[in-house]
Amino acid sequence: MNLIGFYTLFYKEVLRFGKVLLQTLIAPVITALLYLLVFGQVFEGRVQAFPGVSYTMFLIPGLVMMSVIQNAFANSSSSLIQSKVTGNIVFMLLTPLSHLEFFLAFVLAAVVRAVLVGVGVYLVALVFTAVPVKHPGFILLFMLLSSASLGALGVIAGVWAEKFDQLAGFQNFIILPLSFLSGVFYSIHSLPVFWQKLSHFNPFFYMIDGFRYGFFGVSDVVPSHSLVIVALFLAVLSSVTLLLLGSGYKLRD
Repeated sequence: MNLIGFYTLFYKEVLRFGKVLLQTLIAPVITALLYLLVFGQVFEGRVQAFPGVSYTMFLIPGLVMMSVIQNAFANSSSSLIQSKVTGNIVFMLLTPLSHLEFFLAFVLAAVVRAVLVGVGVYLVALVFTAVPVKHPGFILLFMLLSSASLGALGVIAGVWAEKFDQLAGFQNFIILPLSFLSGVFYSIHSLPVFWQKLSHFNPFFYMIDGFRYGFFGVSDVVPSHSLVIVALFLAVLSSVTLLLLGSGYKLRD
């Protein structure tokens, strides 16, 4: 494995979002804070998802994971589409990097950004209420697996898209709806039976539910099942991504 080449590309990707922290880190934290202020004020005392857990406490892990999901996807997808549109993708393709090293550099950079945003949202949310931590291992595991999954999906979207509006459509019509309909703002047990069953086809639901279990020790689905599904989701996306990168699809045209 070309470790020097891999590290160089990874470092380049981290520097890319590090140069614009106002956009890549601070803005997502503020957005999550606004959700917390609005929904927390409106539903606090009126909605209780888990016994003994206030709505604001319930909401915080969901907002953290939603921020992780959206920013992991945005990091890898935006980097690839920018490189394709400006034409500098050719300089990466000419380097002695395998498609595995290319994949790992982009996904790990997406994980770094997603984790930083997630930690930032959590720390700011602590100003409003303390959130218990029952199973820190589950918290870390779901955060890493989920951010890696969306980083891989971002690479797929960046490879597929040829214009910024195509990438925006992917984010607006797939990532955003799935993240909002994944149980961030509610427990699925509060939904009608049809919507409960439909929610089980949303992989983002398992990411958020398993992550929330790490804080409260309570979840809508058995956490081990959520862990298996998220791990399989990552494996499938990684396989598809490596296949696309290895074939040079829309990269070497």
